[in-house]
Amino acid sequence: MNEHGKVNFETSCNMEAQSRFTHGLGMLHHMMYDQANEIFNEALEADPDCAMAYWGVAMTQLNPLWAPPNEKTFEKGYDAIRKGLETGNLTEKELDYINALNAYYATMEESGFREGLKAWERALENVHKKYPDDIDAGAFYCLSLLATAPRDDETFSQQEKAGALLEAFFERSPEHPGLFHYTIHAYDNPVLADKGVTFAHGYDKLAPNVPHALHMPSHIFVRIGEWDETIDWNRRSADAALKQPVGNMTSMHHAHALDYMMYAYLQQGRDKHAREVLDELNTTKNYQPGVAAYNITAAQARYPLERRQWEKAAKLPLRVHSEFPWDDYPEFEAITWWARGLGAARSGNRETAREAVKRLKNLHEMTLQKGENYWALLVDVQRKTVEAWILQEEGKYEDALAMMQKAADQEDTVDKHPVTPSAVLPARELLGDMLLLQEKPDEALAAYGKTLDVSPNRFNSLYGAGMAANMAGNSELAKDYFTSLHSITVPEESPRAELKQVTSILAGN
Repeated sequence: MNEHGKVNFETSCNMEAQSRFTHGLGMLHHMMYDQANEIFNEALEADPDCAMAYWGVAMTQLNPLWAPPNEKTFEKGYDAIRKGLETGNLTEKELDYINALNAYYATMEESGFREGLKAWERALENVHKKYPDDIDAGAFYCLSLLATAPRDDETFSQQEKAGALLEAFFERSPEHPGLFHYTIHAYDNPVLADKGVTFAHGYDKLAPNVPHALHMPSHIFVRIGEWDETIDWNRRSADAALKQPVGNMTSMHHAHALDYMMYAYLQQGRDKHAREVLDELNTTKNYQPGVAAYNITAAQARYPLERRQWEKAAKLPLRVHSEFPWDDYPEFEAITWWARGLGAARSGNRETAREAVKRLKNLHEMTLQKGENYWALLVDVQRKTVEAWILQEEGKYEDALAMMQKAADQEDTVDKHPVTPSAVLPARELLGDMLLLQEKPDEALAAYGKTLDVSPNRFNSLYGAGMAANMAGNSELAKDYFTSLHSITVPEESPRAELKQVTSILAGN
């Protein structure tokens, strides 16, 4: 086994191109798309008639779990798959693989990204059925199942189906990178996370220097609230990513890892370390466009919001990393405006909060125009959240609760995206905060409890649940929550007043 895992796909290409293709396929399964693209192009230099290398280039332009391609990326991929189809001397299996990917491109051109993914899934199901012993066919079929899984399915049945199929292949190919990687994605949800622990612990041994492979285990550790593990894996991932730039750009895997790491530090109350991570993110130059757009904006917002520094959140700077193409990412720029609006509303600055509501309405419309319905739903949740806290500040308590309830219910209809460790602040946790302020402890306790079901070991939900239990007169339950909070934090490293209060309560003071 090399340092990328083991894949075995025989092509009709010459020996040098076959070697490069095998390497590229491994990196493709690791979702190191830019590196894989470079390697597939090296295969084409070795053999210009290597049809599967064209397929590989086209696959690197399809990031099924991340985001739709832009026009340039789409055309690059579609052009490659057309060239693959024009190549002579294809084997039957090669043609089946290429036709399956062509189904995605042809359908997307006519009907958009989501329909393209569904066409790809249907085609890959046929390829998998035709070649049931082909591990790559099975792995890519499972990836397509994950890409097309309904985001509002609270049973995660399609993810469970993919996970079961992937696990069935493990006995025959325990070193295959796609099996590890996609199984972790399949179990990256609150229902199935425990099934992913074994795979999370094994992935680094397969690919000890691949940034995304070093990051992926934390998708499981975040789901079960294991903060030390989340920090350790993402430190390794970020360091590896810095050593593997994409041309003259910093890999987006660096920003992705830092956001996850910072989130974990904040849950431990280790704010100094979180600040250091944020500083690293902000001083790193020239990030590669893509999912880094989310991680850059989310990290800026997390730092004040998780610490309940509302006035600082209200003054959050716009468009950090000014060189970044922010006009392409209204759905992520919305995070900054939401943080500003929420911070302003919760610190009594209604004018700034109302300005944020206006901006969020505009950004919601722009996100819809992009066809990003998932993110548009969340931008609408953000707008409702700010409006709810404006109403709370105005003393319209029933209206505030009704709006906050709508926001929480709406956010609960979808699971978190793989790009993020968690909602920046869960809407249901904010509902708990509002209920606690309105002295409705039983309802607040239920809201915090539901948040913890989805995002275990969140600092603010554990603290809020303990305070709600105390207010409700249930000191034993309060003690349980406070003990849990104390166990995940590092009190001697935390400046937070909440933790000092909890420590005092547990000491009987």
